[in-house]
Amino acid sequence: MPTDGPGSKPKAKHRSYLTRDSDVLYVRGDLDADGSLPSAIRSRIYDLFDQLEKEFQGLYTENLALQEKVDQLNERLELALDRQLDKDTDQLLESSNTKGVKNKPSQFSQKIKTTYKASTSKIVSSFKTGSSGCHLCREYKGHRDGVWDVCGCPSTEGIIGTASADHTARIWDVHSSSCLLQYSGHTGSVNSIRFHPYSQLVVTASGDQSAHIWMAAVTPHAQEKAHSSEDEIDMSEKEDAEEALENLDCAMIRTPSAELHGHTGVIIAADWMSTGDQIVTASWDRTANVYDTTTGELLQSLAGHDQELTHTSTHPNQKLVVTSSKDTTFRLWDFRDRSMHSVNVFQGHTEAVTSAVFAVGDKVVSGSDDRTVKVWEIKNMRSPIATIRLDSPVNRLSVSANHNIIAIPHDNRHVRLYDLNGNRLSRLPRGNRQGHKRMVCATAWADKEVLGGCNLFTCGFDRKVLGWNICLDKENKDRD
Repeated sequence: MPTDGPGSKPKAKHRSYLTRDSDVLYVRGDLDADGSLPSAIRSRIYDLFDQLEKEFQGLYTENLALQEKVDQLNERLELALDRQLDKDTDQLLESSNTKGVKNKPSQFSQKIKTTYKASTSKIVSSFKTGSSGCHLCREYKGHRDGVWDVCGCPSTEGIIGTASADHTARIWDVHSSSCLLQYSGHTGSVNSIRFHPYSQLVVTASGDQSAHIWMAAVTPHAQEKAHSSEDEIDMSEKEDAEEALENLDCAMIRTPSAELHGHTGVIIAADWMSTGDQIVTASWDRTANVYDTTTGELLQSLAGHDQELTHTSTHPNQKLVVTSSKDTTFRLWDFRDRSMHSVNVFQGHTEAVTSAVFAVGDKVVSGSDDRTVKVWEIKNMRSPIATIRLDSPVNRLSVSANHNIIAIPHDNRHVRLYDLNGNRLSRLPRGNRQGHKRMVCATAWADKEVLGGCNLFTCGFDRKVLGWNICLDKENKDRD
């Protein structure tokens, strides 16, 4: 987590080199008795610095615009090449099977290269965005530092929660994009947020080594404020002054209903058991704790991981918990038998497992810094049933319970969508003032269809929280 600290800059002797009317002036501050510069020279220095600042601002703005154009072209080129590669490979395989010829991989590679050289102009002229079924609907502004986590509320439609490194958690109205409530009871970065399965209770986990339970008693604004799902917002239209005025209406809470203690390190994540009477926390002290939500009592400490924990998630219907760790494994803890609990260790990643979540059909989906996402069956922990290989480390992913789609956030600012069989569906758009500008930290699906079109939410270290409308019909799936 980012830390802020006071910095100091040593004072240097004042020495300047100035050019005016082809004359070179050399000034050394310690020649003067009082250590000050002549007013004319000081004025000239200020003028030069002003000119440098203006030139730098112009170059910086121009560089940002060029970088955005490069990103757009790279995305389109990557998608076009992937599609053409898949198409050409299928055609070559079909051709070889028809002729009964067994070609070596090197032969196929040479044929594909030849095909690309002949069809470069066709590829460039047929650039298409790979996210025609994905539209940006909302942006939720207000956090002053990176946003680590986002989640929906199962019991109340139209609200989401976010956790930020600015030491606060916020509750948002999905439709109006306004902040309804801000919780500022933590003294460290807020790393995780989750709603109670049946009420508006919230648990937040923090770098201050505690987890807090608090009530988010909010009511979403009138839904007629929502735009249609096809509307796309222009981020430049919202000014900072307008944002500040909106935040004035945001209620604030500083005192939790209960505090959960017992860890000796940062608490990186927390989640409610399906019954709502217990909470599981994961910490950098290499343990996960189970608490009673009514009394705050520590019921059990789960040890076994060799390195810091990175995430924890609970099953939506059963007393099952998964914990992931930097030790390249994630563990499944079974509390269905009250007399004893069992644990299974899933090994298959080569670097830190950043998250592991449950999916329908007794499956677990895990993401890792080794740039893979793996789908597992709970009953078969030996090998994954699907492996998704990617080009960037994976952060806190989520799986849609309604559509079985995995939303994968990356360090490289992308969010990709895959099904549970490992097939790529789409990628959220970036560019044209859409998408994230820095690492995407987490994703969260809306359990129910939300008026206003948002059914996927993403957050990143660029302080952005974005709401998306994902509509992947059969045509989009086949194309992507």
